[in-house]
Amino acid sequence: MNPTVSAAGIPGPTKAMDQRGASAPPSALPAGPPTPPGERDWDEVAALVATASRIDLLAHISPDGDALGSALAVGLALRAQGRDVHVSYGDDPLVVPASLTFLPGLDMLVPPAELPDRPDLVIVFDTAASARLGLLEAKAKAARALVVVDHHASSTRFGTHHLIDVTAPATAVLAEELVRRVGGTLTAEVATALYTGLVTDTGSFKYAATTPETHAMAARLLATGIPHDLISRAIWDTCRFGYLKVLSAALAAARLEPAAAGGLGLVWTVVTRADRAEYGVRLDEIEGVIDVVRKSAEAEIALVLKEDDKGRVQVSARSKGRVDLGGVCAALGGGGHAYAAGYTAADEPLDAVMDRFRAQLEAAVVEARRRDEGSA
Repeated sequence: MNPTVSAAGIPGPTKAMDQRGASAPPSALPAGPPTPPGERDWDEVAALVATASRIDLLAHISPDGDALGSALAVGLALRAQGRDVHVSYGDDPLVVPASLTFLPGLDMLVPPAELPDRPDLVIVFDTAASARLGLLEAKAKAARALVVVDHHASSTRFGTHHLIDVTAPATAVLAEELVRRVGGTLTAEVATALYTGLVTDTGSFKYAATTPETHAMAARLLATGIPHDLISRAIWDTCRFGYLKVLSAALAAARLEPAAAGGLGLVWTVVTRADRAEYGVRLDEIEGVIDVVRKSAEAEIALVLKEDDKGRVQVSARSKGRVDLGGVCAALGGGGHAYAAGYTAADEPLDAVMDRFRAQLEAAVVEARRRDEGSA
């Protein structure tokens, strides 16, 4: 089965996540932040891979470059070894985001229905909670072994084995190590998928979690001869004209609330289903709206409410560093990183969605200031 390629493969803006590896509030974790994987963890997963009859690699629903790139990179390395490997995510229909249609290995994609009910080995990438697997949640949990490869501090550790490092700026960092541990070769195709994950979750190396080691990994990937300029152009600098019209409408509707978040400021906007329908723009094409809205100098917090094709409101939130949005969004049924998070809002009017977010945001700011005063 060939995946659906949105907009005939025309790349569009993708979501740009902010600083990675930041701590989530204790309530988001079962027993404190997970420690980085040790040698025993890596050896156990490598043994599982070596003995598996079939390997299913999963990204989260509506995958970004880090989730899909990491899964495809490991898949390409394993397929080169002659392994029976498949890649999927729990969306129906299975649509590849427009900005990621250049990725190698998309022919490995299979729809959720084609995964066995009780898989042998499932490896999940960049997924903090099993609900983010969508239609594949039950099948993943029924697997003989379920490996979670991730860098979210809010991970619920829902697997049987875990390769989680909250200090990693991208899951692609762990995926590269997994390729090495299973004896894979860092080909240009594997490097292309890994580089996509790395630049996605570091915002082209401008976010705070970027380290010297991040650049060293980028150097290894570039050394394979990947077209890094074309990759970045597809991810960040290409869109359809209709997206520009939707962006224009979103910016015209933007609102600034300087007093929100205890005076830190909130800027927010809405992209309705009607806005998108007027110009034939899909939901995955508008992920970049938040990265324009968040530039407002007067606001610490940026928010975009996006109405999907079923009328549900998906919320993208960004912080410049003074508010932990991972905890805010987790309290509202979602999650993410400290400075880049989101959730699907309750079925209620947009005014109610905003009121609920403001209340949770104010509570988080009050609690953070209380902690700061207590440690002073």
